[in-house]
Amino acid sequence: MDVHVVDHPLVSHKLTTLRDRETDSPTFRRLADELVTLLAYEATRGVRVRDVTVQTPVSPAHGVTLAHPKPLVVPILRAGLGMLDGMMRLLPTVEVGFLGMVRDEETLRASTYAERLPGDLSGRQCYVLDPMLATGGTLAAAISFLVERGADDITAICLLAAPEGCANLEAGLADVDVPVRVVTAAMDERLDERGYIVPGLGDAGDRLYGVAQ
Repeated sequence: MDVHVVDHPLVSHKLTTLRDRETDSPTFRRLADELVTLLAYEATRGVRVRDVTVQTPVSPAHGVTLAHPKPLVVPILRAGLGMLDGMMRLLPTVEVGFLGMVRDEETLRASTYAERLPGDLSGRQCYVLDPMLATGGTLAAAISFLVERGADDITAICLLAAPEGCANLEAGLADVDVPVRVVTAAMDERLDERGYIVPGLGDAGDRLYGVAQ
């Protein structure tokens, strides 16, 4: 498993404002959207393309276009939805699937409660959107689910990651025989006793959409 921390001043600038507890939900959503587009640029360096020739106003030109089958973008509900627009801005023609997963706050284990994905993902590159790589359980379960459907190349895009989460993710995917890459804006210090990233930015879902009462 490869982990890539994006080192760019604009990424750091936007992430700093996201961390600030005084940042309101509308601003948080806008900045998360912008940050995801920057992360997606790095995450898609290995996207599959095929050679094409187009006709310019002057002469033929050789170039590339996205290969088929096109990549599948999979936000993990609900917080992953806040990352979808930023990803689609860069890849507007890709397909989107949805995966609903919930973490048990006592066991910290994730389970699937909803999914809207193709039954066969053979030969598909998948980009999983999950803002926080904390314990790693949710992401490991999501990636395993996609691999079982046939996905053969998976990149996870996360706003933040914790060292424990990356270690747990790698261990949880030890039997997965496909390339897995994590692209994140920062590797934070650690997890606290509740499984939250420190210093982190709080609960990404709550900060994106508010606390549902």
